[in-house]
Amino acid sequence: MPHALPSRLRRRFIVQAVVASLVLAIAVSIGSAVMLQALIDARLRAHTEGVWASLELNPDHVPAQTGEVRIHYVPAGAAIDSVPPELRRPPGSHAVDRFDRHVRVETRPQGSVYVDMTFSYAKQVVWTAAAMFATGGMLGLLLLSWLTYRATRRLVMPVTWLAGKVQGWNVEDPDAEPLDPQRSPGDVGSEVRQLSGALRDLSTRVRALVQRERDFTRDASHELRTPLTVIRVASDMLLADPDTPERSRRSLQRIQAAGRDMEAVIDAFLILARDADVQPQGEEFRVREVIGEEVERAQPLLAGKPVELRITGDADPVISAPPRVLGVMVGNLLSNACVFTEEGLIEVEVGEDRVTVRDTGIGMSPGTLQRVFDPFYRADQFRSGGKGMGLSIVRRLGERFGWPVTLDSAAGEGTVAEIRFSR
Repeated sequence: MPHALPSRLRRRFIVQAVVASLVLAIAVSIGSAVMLQALIDARLRAHTEGVWASLELNPDHVPAQTGEVRIHYVPAGAAIDSVPPELRRPPGSHAVDRFDRHVRVETRPQGSVYVDMTFSYAKQVVWTAAAMFATGGMLGLLLLSWLTYRATRRLVMPVTWLAGKVQGWNVEDPDAEPLDPQRSPGDVGSEVRQLSGALRDLSTRVRALVQRERDFTRDASHELRTPLTVIRVASDMLLADPDTPERSRRSLQRIQAAGRDMEAVIDAFLILARDADVQPQGEEFRVREVIGEEVERAQPLLAGKPVELRITGDADPVISAPPRVLGVMVGNLLSNACVFTEEGLIEVEVGEDRVTVRDTGIGMSPGTLQRVFDPFYRADQFRSGGKGMGLSIVRRLGERFGWPVTLDSAAGEGTVAEIRFSR
């Protein structure tokens, strides 16, 4: 099992550690500056109060000066020539000489006191302590980040290992053996082992399901086509017999047409049953020829109705796909148009990239139009003897081959169905 976290997580840990260290350093710097300023103000105030207390006891005695503290007293009304120019500030605390020296000026009725103090050593102590605290804090943050990284790695790496195994699956033939909990690395936790076992069971079931689907597709293709072939051959032989009565010939022709329709439906179901990555065998064909065949098959549905069925459009596109797919789609649309049109016109327009079926039938309400592609949905006006799968098959075949199907209809005004196909 790999021992490194994904690069995205590693980058996040590094960024978090750097940002936390910067925030800590800034916070320590600001806190130290505030604390140092408070210390300076406190010491200046304390020395100033001490000077005033000494002057109250002996106005002629100014406290002695030291190396860090220099005191200047100017009685009321006296000149301030004895005070250095850089200390002549208004009352309050002020920084002097690049912040190493600070002066506090206080004025009372008896005079003014100037307390000049040097804080270079105090500042050095404060900033050294701040640097040590910041360094220790950043080291602590780095240690905490490293420990968190180790803990996260122990939690995430088993899942990453499992994701890699699942990603390597072949969808067509998923192998469950790599997910056997007995073959998991030793540092994988019990939770991941349980998940691995569940995925192994799922893989086994999916593999069995895929195999059953393949077996069904193969067996259905054979078992369903065989009787239809027998029916077609038998009807061909009877039609070829000159002694067959004309009335029987019409029935045989209807049997042949129904057999062809059944073969087309079987082809559609088998195509839809295959995996989307397995493309059915196709060929180049002329769309207009397929439309002509479907129009000819639909003519008997209009027997006795004052309805004209015609093909329009000058385009004659050639596309590559199984011809029966387009035939099934157009045939279903034409069948619906013929059933629900009592008089008027059914027009099939062939364009360069589409086929449009228009009728002057009873149309559909907005509610029916929204659900018309649902499997087995039948509105009250649907009077055909089918099972309600026609338009559902049309849409599913269109989605499978990238031929979107749209319907536009209004009650009492007819319906317009359009198939756009890629070329």
